[in-house]
Amino acid sequence: MREFYKLMAEEKIMKAVFFDLDDTLLWDEKSVSTAFSKTCLKAEEKYGIHAEEFEAAVREAARKLYTSYETYPYTVMIGINPFEGLWSNFSEPISEGFQKLNKIVPEYRKNAWTNGLKAFGIDDPAFGEELGEYFAAVRRKSPFVYEETFAVLDELKGKVELLLLTNGDPSLQKEKLAGVPELAPYFNEIVISGEFGKGKPDPSIFEHCLSLLGMTKDDAVMVGDNLNTDILGASRAGIQTVWVNRKGKKNETDVAPDHEISHLSELFDILRGQAADKLSKKA
Repeated sequence: MREFYKLMAEEKIMKAVFFDLDDTLLWDEKSVSTAFSKTCLKAEEKYGIHAEEFEAAVREAARKLYTSYETYPYTVMIGINPFEGLWSNFSEPISEGFQKLNKIVPEYRKNAWTNGLKAFGIDDPAFGEELGEYFAAVRRKSPFVYEETFAVLDELKGKVELLLLTNGDPSLQKEKLAGVPELAPYFNEIVISGEFGKGKPDPSIFEHCLSLLGMTKDDAVMVGDNLNTDILGASRAGIQTVWVNRKGKKNETDVAPDHEISHLSELFDILRGQAADKLSKKA
């Protein structure tokens, strides 16, 4: 492996790896699921409703509410999902969109849980508000990192440029990073869609990342779990893509990643393969 990185540096074969954050390096899905499970158990204990059925009802209520607000097109452009709205405060007023979200979110959080209760014939807005606050608190205390994340970053650090490219509210994404303080120092640059003004899959944010590092599209590879944001956007920008598909999901989209892996450590084989391919073309 050491000889491989020496070769990469000498031949200037691969200069940068762009990583997505949520469900690529951080196990956000588990964090959200943990917060939902603990919060829904409170409703089960008080009203006897099945926790898993209540979770499904709240998720559906949150989606419906989220799409009904005037801010929805903005959240789509930035890449903020309904469940991030259940615990984000949108506290950085860097745009009119975030200012509106900051005002809306307390009502959204309360009503999502209250409407979930109503699906079971329970009209208790005070308890809905309590559940909303509890969910946010639990989510903040529940960061999870994939077991291979730090080992892979340790191997890459100092050998290639590392850039973190994440969609979302700047205040929330920074809070996620603060919850795992060892993570941010690995990266030469951290780009958050809410600060840039557009999110993945818009190719402009990928082009912005390349410009920050002074590189071209052929110098980098994008690693992410989301076909419709990470992979599509990087492909539009002409950047090589690696789809992290840990659960072996079937690709039912029109998006075609250049590579597919089920574990981050498999990235090294891809980098070696790219290096060998570029060297053979130079020979």
